[in-house]
Amino acid sequence: MSDETEQLKQFSGKSIAGTAFIFFLAQLFVAFGQQTFAAQVSGGELSQHSPVMQPGKVAFPSADADVRGGVPTLLDGYMFLPEGQGPFPAIVGLHGCSGLFTAGKMNARFVDWGTRLAALGYVVLFPDSFTPRGVSGACKEESRSGFSAHRERPKDAEGALRWLQGQSMVRRDRVGLMGWSNGGTTLLATISALSKNTPSDDFRVAIAFYPGCTSFTKKGAWQFRIPLTIFIGEADDWTPAEPCKALVALANAQGCQADIVTFRNAYHDFDHPDLPLKTRKGLAFTVNNQGTARVGTDPEGRAAVLDLVPKLLSRYLDMRPGD
Repeated sequence: MSDETEQLKQFSGKSIAGTAFIFFLAQLFVAFGQQTFAAQVSGGELSQHSPVMQPGKVAFPSADADVRGGVPTLLDGYMFLPEGQGPFPAIVGLHGCSGLFTAGKMNARFVDWGTRLAALGYVVLFPDSFTPRGVSGACKEESRSGFSAHRERPKDAEGALRWLQGQSMVRRDRVGLMGWSNGGTTLLATISALSKNTPSDDFRVAIAFYPGCTSFTKKGAWQFRIPLTIFIGEADDWTPAEPCKALVALANAQGCQADIVTFRNAYHDFDHPDLPLKTRKGLAFTVNNQGTARVGTDPEGRAAVLDLVPKLLSRYLDMRPGD
């Protein structure tokens, strides 16, 4: 095992598989190590030096016609655009069980990520899976009936992909997928469902933040084609890290390109730009089976993913000479 891989293992607490993809992540960690992460937090956030970008609203059909008996759901989408004419690589972002909005405004986490990624040259599209269906949320047991991260929402991700691929500003063969919490679970279901597509018709890379992995580990077999990275906190008591570690091991054993990076002191929502640690109640599934879990920003984990995610996206989505 290389020194670089050992350093990443010590940082994240994850098991390492000997693949080129994981070596690439190890190299990223060496280039932007733990000391650098701490310096970025104390030295100021990128958003302080970036222009404020407001998302534009678009509409496109979900690919859920087969679920709805032939008539697809018309979804709202919120899109952050980079400067210039393009064509640009693009990212579909999947919101969590609380939806895309908080108190009538787009959740600060998604505004933050959308602004950052657009500033780096990506078109970023966030589909709203809830509002067009009259769904207010899916975090609590009573709000989950008839709506699933395994059924409807992967169809929304596919619809967003197809719509982006039809836009002249987008490179159709350079679209990535990101998802948070319930959106991360949706991501895992999506890349499995689309695994039979040809490479030019599929997402190129998938990045999941604190997804629910338990249901996938129970299947005993789980395969996909595109590279996957999961970022999750070791202290997460809503969607725990251990099932995701097991899922990544299962995927790697079947020849898939998967990795997981964990953060020792991070809870759920650790990448939020400014969320004081608090306890949420009334949740459908939690580690303690009492419906309570802690959520909040972890400065170290947040700084780490702000460095690592752009590097991962660049490797798979940026256009290079000869593309």
